[in-house]
Amino acid sequence: MYQKGRSNWLKHFDFLILDLLCVNFSFLAAFFLKNVGNNISFTKENAGNFLLVINIIVIMVAVLSRTYKNILKRGFYKELVNVLKFVILIFLASVFYLFAINTESSNHLRDTVYIMAVILVFVDYFSRVIYKRFLRYVLKNTEDRSMLVVTTSDIAADVVNHLKRNDLETFKISALVIVDKNMTGKKINGVNVVAQENDAADYICREWVDEVFVDIHNDKDYPSKLISEFETMGLVVHNRLANFTNADTKRQMVEKIGPYTVLTSTISSASALQLFVKRAFDIFGGIIGCILTAVLFVFIAPVMKIKSPGPIFFKQERVGKNGKRFMLYKFRTMYLDAEERKKELMEQNRIKDGMMFKIEFDERIIGCKQLENGKIKRGFGGWLRKLSIDEFPQFLNVLKGDMSMVGTRPPTVDEWEKYELHHRARLAIKPGITGMWQVNGRSKITDFEKVVELDTQYIREWSLVLDIKILLKTVFTVFKREGSM
Repeated sequence: MYQKGRSNWLKHFDFLILDLLCVNFSFLAAFFLKNVGNNISFTKENAGNFLLVINIIVIMVAVLSRTYKNILKRGFYKELVNVLKFVILIFLASVFYLFAINTESSNHLRDTVYIMAVILVFVDYFSRVIYKRFLRYVLKNTEDRSMLVVTTSDIAADVVNHLKRNDLETFKISALVIVDKNMTGKKINGVNVVAQENDAADYICREWVDEVFVDIHNDKDYPSKLISEFETMGLVVHNRLANFTNADTKRQMVEKIGPYTVLTSTISSASALQLFVKRAFDIFGGIIGCILTAVLFVFIAPVMKIKSPGPIFFKQERVGKNGKRFMLYKFRTMYLDAEERKKELMEQNRIKDGMMFKIEFDERIIGCKQLENGKIKRGFGGWLRKLSIDEFPQFLNVLKGDMSMVGTRPPTVDEWEKYELHHRARLAIKPGITGMWQVNGRSKITDFEKVVELDTQYIREWSLVLDIKILLKTVFTVFKREGSM
């Protein structure tokens, strides 16, 4: 899921919270200094209501004045000037309001506002400077997004330098594709050249790449076929506008990437507020889920030790958003040699081409066996799977940020290695504990292309309302399974 509108003020929501804290602190400090020894207490009538008004003024000034634009790029002097303008606007709006209401406490509060403005300049300035230093440290040590750069040999060094100097983004330039000559294996300003135009799609299909930046010199042919393949894989593609020719993608937006103006094409996009709400919902759900996991552990652990001595939890490397690998956690439902025996059972796989692994009778599951009358006894492991109890430890993955409550199923590494270009699109978002295909047939679906179709449908049509519908349908599906046991 790509965050649209990176320049939107919501991107700097943390700075708004910081400023609100500074304003509230400054006002309370000013009120105390003004009234120390006067026996005037802080009440709703003499200050509380006005403090609420000041908070509303701060939000309006922050949005209308665009005070946070390029805030991480500003030096000490520019930041001081910006803070002075910010405080003056708040001061003028507050004084105007006090004159307008003209109450008994207005004169008293105007003196408090004068003192508040002086305190706020110092408090807000030093708070911003310290917080920006902290953010720069975090951004330098964080690789949130892996970006591939597609360019030509004559401008590659300049493009890499310009992007590396950009302080506002949290991407890491993971690799280079040079389209006009074979430079594979070489390095340009510390970045590896990994492919040419004709083999770049194959490289990306097997690696972690979140976004692609395209800057082609004007006298070179634009790699339209390659860019089309990127979009088929569900990648976010940034085309420098000076060189851009065409794109066949529904969602496009003009943005800034470092010093470049680009036209961004993406399979799906969401505002910063939508992503914030989705992540907040994941954190809340993750906490509740981890608590439930701890309770379930108390009951599952002793039974597991009896049925199949060994670890209670199972962990496996999976492929997440845009190819980023992570360790997925589950309650163990299989015997310890399950992975070794998987190859023997591949002939029974109900999913075509081995893109996923589903069989009717899996003897690797703890307690699962076929009776003399031909019926299958599910056993302890089968019971955990039937009720999806084995999935609960994945709430830890949700808390860590590897997964979401709702998304697409994360493939295993061997499944991922078999993906074709259009299959990769299903991992344009974080994988989820549940998703579209899980509530629309799950084990009944034997065609992997149908799974891809449902997952890409979810990505294109994503909304918070859709997530809620899928979660509710998941609960209904689990209870339906329990009733059929």
